[in-house]
Amino acid sequence: MGVTIRDVAQHAGVSISTVSRVLNQTAPVNPEKHRRVMTAVDALGYRPNPVAISLLKQSTGIVGVVLPSISGEFFAELLLGLDDTVQEHGYLLLVSASDRHEAEFKAALKSISRRVDGFLIMAPEITPKVAHELLEEDIPVVFVNTPVYDEMFDVFHFDNYGGMYALTSHLLERGHQRIAFIKGPTAAYDAQDRLRAYRDAMRQLGGEYVEALEFDGDFSAECGYRAAQLLMQSDTQATALIGANDLCAQGALRYLLLAGVRVPEDMALAGFDDIPSARYSTPSLTTVRVPIRNIAMQVVHHLIARISDPDACSRRHHCHPVQLVIRESSGFRMLKSSA
Repeated sequence: MGVTIRDVAQHAGVSISTVSRVLNQTAPVNPEKHRRVMTAVDALGYRPNPVAISLLKQSTGIVGVVLPSISGEFFAELLLGLDDTVQEHGYLLLVSASDRHEAEFKAALKSISRRVDGFLIMAPEITPKVAHELLEEDIPVVFVNTPVYDEMFDVFHFDNYGGMYALTSHLLERGHQRIAFIKGPTAAYDAQDRLRAYRDAMRQLGGEYVEALEFDGDFSAECGYRAAQLLMQSDTQATALIGANDLCAQGALRYLLLAGVRVPEDMALAGFDDIPSARYSTPSLTTVRVPIRNIAMQVVHHLIARISDPDACSRRHHCHPVQLVIRESSGFRMLKSSA
């Protein structure tokens, strides 16, 4: 494989967009960076690809978004926040879903990478390094709730571990010693953070940790329903149940109510995310509030800034705090209709 624009950028210590601006003379570039780019071009013997240059000159006015899923309230809230903020900047949104499979993720990136000015990517199962290597050319990318191991990437995520630790602590403080847990997708780093926090809180704060009280799941209502059924049919007793997200907690609630199990009198219940329906379920759901709309706004603002000038803003690694929301399902009697 010949020398690419990526190689030139790496050798010069600048972004690929900076190399493009130097070679195409499309915008002013700091003299020192200009010199480093031209030195790298000469040293590597780089010969620009005319097709690549023409593509780099184009602006589509579109921001690409790749998510694990586009179904459910969490992703609906996220997409509304992304779309509203993107439109404020005069851009349109192009959305694709990976269904949490690497092959579909690769296909999604390949299908829209040449049609957008930048990417917002949520890939809990894939590292930014792997995702970035799939892009044919350097393109501004901001990752959301994606595992981070390199300072070269922009990543915005939320405190999965801290939120679940606080939630488990709340149930322990209410006297629940045996707390069951419905896990999320095995490969998803956010699900693993929540599982790790549950285990740590149980072991560190005096709970009776029992491995048999962990049930496989995939963030769906169906898995929550099945887990609650397995829990009630097992010989291992528990007085509280946590879903790795609100959707699986709601599925568990459905089974418990059909089985005649009173919530929270017989079984306390909690979830994670605070999707809109969590406050309107019966009983209302104790959960961890993720500031979905706020995160969406911040990631779009940062991506647009990077599209406008890739070298102007520093790399961001930002962890959004989350909030424990105590409602009826863990024993808190609501005095008002609002959450």
